[in-house]
Amino acid sequence: MRIEGLRPPVKSAVCCLALTGLEYPHGQSMESVKELDESLRELLDNTSVLLSLSIRIYSLAIAILLQLFILLLGLFFICWVLLKCCMYAVRRGEPGYVHVAFFHPYCNAGGGGERVLWCAIRAIQRKYKNVKCYIYTGDTDASPEEILRRAHQRFNITLQDPVEMIFLRFRTVMEARHYPILTLLLQSGGTFWLAVEALSKFRPDVYIDTTGCAFTYPLFRFIGGCTVGSYTHYPTITTDMLQRVRDRVEAHNNRGVIARNLFLTLGKMCYYHLFAFCYASVGRFANVVMVNSSWTYSHIIGLWGQAHRTHIVYPPCDTELFKGLPIIPDSEKKLKTIVSIGQFRPEKDHALQLRAFQRLCELLNPETVQVVQLVLIGGCRNEEDEKRVQDLKNLASILGIEEKIVWKLNAPFAELLENVQYGTIGLHTMWCEHFGICIVECMAGGLIMVAHDSGGPKMDIVIEYEGQSTGYRATDVESYAQAMKTILESSDETRSSLRTAARNSVDRFSDRQFELSFLSACEGILANATLQE
Repeated sequence: MRIEGLRPPVKSAVCCLALTGLEYPHGQSMESVKELDESLRELLDNTSVLLSLSIRIYSLAIAILLQLFILLLGLFFICWVLLKCCMYAVRRGEPGYVHVAFFHPYCNAGGGGERVLWCAIRAIQRKYKNVKCYIYTGDTDASPEEILRRAHQRFNITLQDPVEMIFLRFRTVMEARHYPILTLLLQSGGTFWLAVEALSKFRPDVYIDTTGCAFTYPLFRFIGGCTVGSYTHYPTITTDMLQRVRDRVEAHNNRGVIARNLFLTLGKMCYYHLFAFCYASVGRFANVVMVNSSWTYSHIIGLWGQAHRTHIVYPPCDTELFKGLPIIPDSEKKLKTIVSIGQFRPEKDHALQLRAFQRLCELLNPETVQVVQLVLIGGCRNEEDEKRVQDLKNLASILGIEEKIVWKLNAPFAELLENVQYGTIGLHTMWCEHFGICIVECMAGGLIMVAHDSGGPKMDIVIEYEGQSTGYRATDVESYAQAMKTILESSDETRSSLRTAARNSVDRFSDRQFELSFLSACEGILANATLQE
């Protein structure tokens, strides 16, 4: 088979010899030259056939892929139209109001993230008269009244208008315990399906996620037709996490079996990079992005690249209330108490606190050891957290310090204040803490902080203020123990100077400053609301 119109570059071997004026090679007959000519022609014909066949195969493949793409695009469009039609059957709020729904499945947990939620709702209610607020929550074991009562008890926050709770029955799909492998990806998929349940129960005008569940944004924006706001406390994935896996460091998000195996590490690196791409893609669907610290800002900008609509909004800290606590001189305290405030989650690294405290007891003289104790105050969200606390108690027993540890689980706000007032040192050990509300509160209350030398504490909080030190930062057991030893052995004048500088530095993290920054960032997405007169 030949391609018409194609002239072979070599007409024949005979012509070539004739044109060049060469004699036939010695011993080679005319028949041999003709055979060579036919071989060349056959080779050219076969090449032409293969080329034609390849072109046809590639054309067919491209046509099939194009048809599949058009089919998938058509199916996607049909599904989108059907879902948009279904949205008309979903409950909407009362006409004449702007309906703002907050996605916070653990709104009753009592941590710093929950304080952001309640202060954000209070700020909106104070400024706008025709806005109704809703909360998507999975706390089905508590009534709306109990949730609001706990918010008042834990954070001293009272809302001026009612808030409707939209209860989600399938919150467990977003819990890490269900996904021993590919945890980030499967958890994010779980949040998407939880968002499907949320949107099927109520369609708001404005959707604000205050938990960092970025995979919910496309659903609410393109199916629900909502304006999307995001308040990110901690990016789901960061370059620091990638670096830890790359360096094969064992951590709560990088198990030892993976850290010790080169091939598993390479596989996890590929998985993390793929997830980071997906996370960056969905994050760009937010109309406005708020982050809680300089550290979080740098990571979100690096991943989402939306600098023009990303704002640093420091979380609200009840600095006025804590600053109102009278400072009790250390000489009047019977015990030198080290206070730790934080939910019992793995990333808080309470185990490091226990080991550092045990090392501190080794460094101190016996008389001081007798009057030192560690108080752990934190919320337990579920059975997983309760099991974690039991494991920590077992560790304290192994370290021989169980009698010097005081456990205060889900303590009321008044009890937390009392412990801050009578404490000496504040302890916080989370690596790359996104911000650290409890650190600010402890500093405002008069505790001398020892926090991790990373994240928010390093970049925003435990830094020099007007040329004065405001606390200490550490990284491991030894450095934490040495910092606490330095504080306990310092003079009253030195400790007083640290407390004063720390207290003066926290006004930039007040409730009032949060309200101003939050409302300024959300002004665009709340444009349809009417200002109070």
